[in-house]
Amino acid sequence: MATLTRNPAILAGLGFALVVLAMSSFYTVPETQQAVVLRLGKPERIVNEYDPKAKLGETGAGLTMKVPFIEDVRFIDKRIMDLDIDAQTVLSTDQLRLVVDAFARFRIVNPQRMVETVGTEQNAADALKRILASKLRNELGKQPFAALLSPERGQLMDEIQSTVNSQAKQYGAEIVDVRIKRADLPSGPPLEAAYARMASARQQEAATIRAQGNKQAQLVQAEADASAARIYADSFGKDPEFYAFYRAMQAYRTTFEDGTATVILGPNNEFLREFEGRKGNR
Repeated sequence: MATLTRNPAILAGLGFALVVLAMSSFYTVPETQQAVVLRLGKPERIVNEYDPKAKLGETGAGLTMKVPFIEDVRFIDKRIMDLDIDAQTVLSTDQLRLVVDAFARFRIVNPQRMVETVGTEQNAADALKRILASKLRNELGKQPFAALLSPERGQLMDEIQSTVNSQAKQYGAEIVDVRIKRADLPSGPPLEAAYARMASARQQEAATIRAQGNKQAQLVQAEADASAARIYADSFGKDPEFYAFYRAMQAYRTTFEDGTATVILGPNNEFLREFEGRKGNR
């Protein structure tokens, strides 16, 4: 011990060795990461593994130890990651060629299996892209073009997500969501032909609606005319003189309401009879 104290170089070397040993033994796991500890290249244990029920601050994140020079640590993201799928060309059941642009979101839920099968997150993402692209082509090819533009495609995406998840488990991944960003016809004649068919279909639909409206209007008008005729008939049957007087007043209002009408009739004309008053009032 006295020899060590008299030789500063040995003390410095020993201190440096202790620092290196400490740096090789301790490491920090962030809350957003999960660590796979590899012993001689083989997964040994997982630190801060993804657990959907774990609360923030109650996980295995923080400072932890490993066996220096024998164990290595590989960090894997616990958060949800985006998966942008290349645009796919799909032939719908109504023989329309579509360009479908979709995306997915995934997370690593079994990091040990991921390390054992594909090694890295990027390799896992590439494998999931291939699976999703194949599944999208197969499933969307079973649908008509209109279904891909309607709310029904949300249910279709859920079915694709469920199917792909069964294959994603072999890579330690979980598909959280699959959605179509855009489903368009290729530019050029196919797109123009589709627009023409859509315009023709809308015009036919509008013509049908107008025809139904005209028919309904005629029925309403006929019912109104029949009701008016019944009311007039009932009124005439109850008091013919009052009915004649009422009709005459309506005729006078229509004829003289603007004050510019000129009527030349004989004094005994039936139209002016009401101006002479009733016989009882003369």
